[in-house]
Amino acid sequence: ANAKTVTLSFWVRSSLTGTFGLCIVNGYASTYSYPVTYTISAANTWQQISITIPGPTAGSWNTTTGTGMSIYFGLGVGSTYNGTSGSWYASQLYGATGATSVVGTNGATWYITGVQLEVGSQATNFEWRPYGMELALCQRYYEMSYDVGTAPGTSTYSSCVISTENNAALTTGTIS
Repeated sequence: ANAKTVTLSFWVRSSLTGTFGLCIVNGYASTYSYPVTYTISAANTWQQISITIPGPTAGSWNTTTGTGMSIYFGLGVGSTYNGTSGSWYASQLYGATGATSVVGTNGATWYITGVQLEVGSQATNFEWRPYGMELALCQRYYEMSYDVGTAPGTSTYSSCVISTENNAALTTGTIS
């Protein structure tokens, strides 16, 4: 009942032109999906895409610390997992019907940058932040089992931390 419209914007470049697909899916549950298409009109040229998606009126959405939503850019999705663009489905989908298959075209390329998801129906400019600032913001989610400054795979410690996550619980253990 409190679902809000969101706008997904990004820059894309491909060696192919045509209609491409993506899908918004409800987190780990993957039981509610919104496939949508976008058009790349010129090959090998950066193009900005903006897609407004109405809020879902059903489905289960995680609103805590787990995955609440996933965005899948369908670069080659089989027909079983495609749906008609522009409708919410009570099923697991990853792409839109009729979308161009990048992986089905030998030598094709597809690039993406500046992905942004915002509440509302208006896309704003992508906030380009300096590398150091972005790194500091990402580090709050970063975990490692050895001293900071030690390159991955070079630790000489004889123990490590193993962490397993799933929807139900978080389990952490130490081995020596």
